Amino acid sequence: MRRQIQLNTHISAKFNQELEGLKHSVLTMGGVIEQQLVNTLVALKEKAPSLAERVALNDSKVDIMETQVEQECMRIIAKRNPTAGDLRLIMTVSKTATDLERMGDEIARVARLVTLNKIPDSDLVFSGMLDIGNRNVTMMRATFDAFARQDDKAAILAHQLDKDIDRVYKKVLEQTAAEIQLNPSEINQWMDVLWAIRAFERIGDRCKNICEYVIYLTYGRDMNSASMKKTVKKLLK
Repeated sequence: MRRQIQLNTHISAKFNQELEGLKHSVLTMGGVIEQQLVNTLVALKEKAPSLAERVALNDSKVDIMETQVEQECMRIIAKRNPTAGDLRLIMTVSKTATDLERMGDEIARVARLVTLNKIPDSDLVFSGMLDIGNRNVTMMRATFDAFARQDDKAAILAHQLDKDIDRVYKKVLEQTAAEIQLNPSEINQWMDVLWAIRAFERIGDRCKNICEYVIYLTYGRDMNSASMKKTVKKLLK
């Protein structure tokens, strides 16, 4: 089943355009974030500090985009005094932009691991990091697609992908802890790696947040509420 918020019929065509413009802006921001993540994975895999440096520098672009989206949200609220579904859409865009900006920070943190030449020597840890990163790309694309189409079932399916990311994350943490025990004198080096691994894991959490915003936009209820849990189960059947 797919449900989609319909714009109120009483609003002006200009207001409609403004709301569509908000959605377009946040999706454009998402596209930049996705490319940042893909570039970081390439930089990590190929040990390319110059590409990683570009990712770190481009993070400021994401910050600017987030500020612009927030300002537009506030302008529309002040000018249009939206209610019901229109207000939910604006708040969803605002919160999504915030999570995207934080994703950008997490991605930049991983990129800095490459620029500082602190990529882990352990093949297990390194391959695990790439695995988490690739799963993030898949979840991110599914999340943005669900947001673009305001598709409740797609949002729930994307939300479920974080379980596998958490599973791999836990395994990589265990492998990293084992490496630290073998080489305790290199703990400072490994701490940077741990922060990067954690940053990768947080990207999945941010995607989960956006999926939950889509559910709230569609139903006007929190995904973790008792009533929504029943709805979620029905959609997953």
